[in-house]
Amino acid sequence: MGKEMREYPKIQSIYKREKEKPHKFIEGQWALPELEYLANNQWEWTEKIDGTNIRVIWIPNESFTQSKYWYVAGFDLLDKPWGVAFKGKTDNADIPKFLLTKLQEMFTVEKLVEVFPDTPLCLYGEGYGAKIQKGGNYIPKGVSFILFDAWIKEWWLKRVDVEDTAKELGIDVVPIKMYGTIHEAINLVRDGYKSQWGDFLAEGLVGKPIVELKNRKGERILTKLKHRDFV
Repeated sequence: MGKEMREYPKIQSIYKREKEKPHKFIEGQWALPELEYLANNQWEWTEKIDGTNIRVIWIPNESFTQSKYWYVAGFDLLDKPWGVAFKGKTDNADIPKFLLTKLQEMFTVEKLVEVFPDTPLCLYGEGYGAKIQKGGNYIPKGVSFILFDAWIKEWWLKRVDVEDTAKELGIDVVPIKMYGTIHEAINLVRDGYKSQWGDFLAEGLVGKPIVELKNRKGERILTKLKHRDFV
C-alpha cells in the first residue's frame, strides 16, 4: 500500500496533561515547542466533530482483499477490477455496520470512476450521527460522513482543494469557524460556542497553520481544542 493509505497524523492537544486522572490540562505548559512558537501566528480553525475517524481509500484499477477490518465495496466495471475501501482511524478499528452501509451508499465505484478515473486518493473524515458518540445532536435519525482532509498524488490538499473535492463528490466538508491565533482559539473554546448543526455547544476546534508546516520529524503540525478540557 502507498502512503495515501496511511493513518491520519496524530492531532496534538495544546497543553500537556496531568499524569493522574482526569488528566486535566496544565495550562501554560505547551504540548509541543512548535505550538508555543506559532501561538501568535494565524491558524485556520474548523469545528471539531464528535464522531469516529473514517478513511475512504480509492485506487483505480486495483481490487482489495476483504477481511474483518478491510471493508470493501467493488465490482467489475468496464471489465476492470475496481474497489473503494473503508477504514477507521487505525487499520484495526471496527466500523459500525450502519455507518458502513451509509459509506457504501455515498462512495460508489461509479462515482469515483467518474470523478477520479486515474487518481489514487485517501479521504479523511468523520463518520457522525445517531449512535456515534453524542452524534444524535448532529443527525438525530441517521449517520453521514464529513470530509476534513485529503491526500492525493503524494500531497495534502489545500483547504480550497479539499472543498472542491467535496463538491465534486457531493459530500460535506467541516466548516471553518475562524482564522486567528492559538490564544484566540483557546478563549473561544473555553467560553464555548454554538455548533453549526444546532442549539448545542460544539465539541471544540481543530487547527492548522495557514501555511502548511512540519516539525523536525517531518510530522504535520496540527492541534485540537475541546471545550470539556476547560471545564
